Amino acid sequence: MELQPQQLRLRVLDTVRLSPPPAPAQHAALPLSGLDADRNALDVTFRTLRFFPPPPPSIDPHAVLPPAFEAALGLFPVLAGRLRDGHVVVGAGAVPIVLAESGLSAADVDTDCPGSPQLDRLAPPGDGDAEDAADTPVLALQATRFACGGVALGVRVAHALCDGAGATKFLTAAARFALGQGTPEVAPVWERRELLGPRRPPRVATQVFDRVLALDGDVARRGPYGAEGEWPEQQRQLTRECFHVSDARVEALRARIADEAGVKLTTSEVVAAFIWRARVKANGTSSGEVVKMVYSMNISKLVDPPPPDGYWGNVCVPELHRHDGVTAGAVSAFTDWRRLGHGEVDFGWGGPDSVLPLSWRILGSTEPCFLLPYGAGDERRRGGFKVFIALQRTGLAGFREEMQELLLQPQLSSAGKL
Repeated sequence: MELQPQQLRLRVLDTVRLSPPPAPAQHAALPLSGLDADRNALDVTFRTLRFFPPPPPSIDPHAVLPPAFEAALGLFPVLAGRLRDGHVVVGAGAVPIVLAESGLSAADVDTDCPGSPQLDRLAPPGDGDAEDAADTPVLALQATRFACGGVALGVRVAHALCDGAGATKFLTAAARFALGQGTPEVAPVWERRELLGPRRPPRVATQVFDRVLALDGDVARRGPYGAEGEWPEQQRQLTRECFHVSDARVEALRARIADEAGVKLTTSEVVAAFIWRARVKANGTSSGEVVKMVYSMNISKLVDPPPPDGYWGNVCVPELHRHDGVTAGAVSAFTDWRRLGHGEVDFGWGGPDSVLPLSWRILGSTEPCFLLPYGAGDERRRGGFKVFIALQRTGLAGFREEMQELLLQPQLSSAGKL
């Protein structure tokens, strides 16, 4: 039978307002890059969650984390700003960090259940489009201490300020201060418009998006997602699932493709293509329907000259017609978190046992897929990785069947878990 999760009750102990030391003397408006200002990033906040093991009795996470983050804001003062008219106003506010505790053990929260409402309460609210960017902090934090001593760190950040790799640079800096290691060896670099500003006029070397992108005035008006109440019924029938994928099985599939088709693909490409095909088959997509797959790509090593190591802005290429309102229709979006350093942040008592997204609006898609690493202490780390995916409920059973070829171990449906 299915066991219902225990209700997560949180007691908020304090909300601390963090400001960069020293606080800016005056407000300064800093421009964003062309990549930061893409509509798929500019109007979207992104939330993540990390579960850390219990620290030793000598360490109180609620005492360690606020000063560490405040010190890191001295290097990243923009994160204490506000978004206004395509700029970030520095000195326009502070970063809130909520300190909370729960009577549950961290083990009572299933981090392999991406649709769990328990997870949603462990990070600052505010998923989706920014309701009022002028008054919304671009960064907010929440640290929850469990009865077992474990700690959950929830982060909400405006996507226009950074992608996953950029956010990790800030968290890594805070971890260094928590460990007493001081300023990072590589200083953060802003210079968004100078380093990754658009060419004037914009120039496209080849047209590859004709069948993927379409201009839509309604999308231009309300952004790529709009308000949740405006979602079509198809989007409201989504479910979120976790699958445990085997490295060995993916490698065998990759070798087979190379042998039969003469094409060498990366692990990410193989998994994305397999999942995309599985989703199409499970949804019963007709042969005449156009289906689309998009994925994020880091271009930092492709631009000439490359941005410096300290650059922490978005490094994914936007669509040329973003200001005209671009929609890609029903899109399967993929992003790979396995090598972004998400699981390597250590505030002094070990790296996170798990890292997971709480936001599901990326690349203009409402049906994304995340490839996630296991925590350092998880024995499954040596054999595979996790896949978090959003699916139509009607296609879930068929998708589970398709995925058996790649799974690390046989999986039961949620209704069959004991």
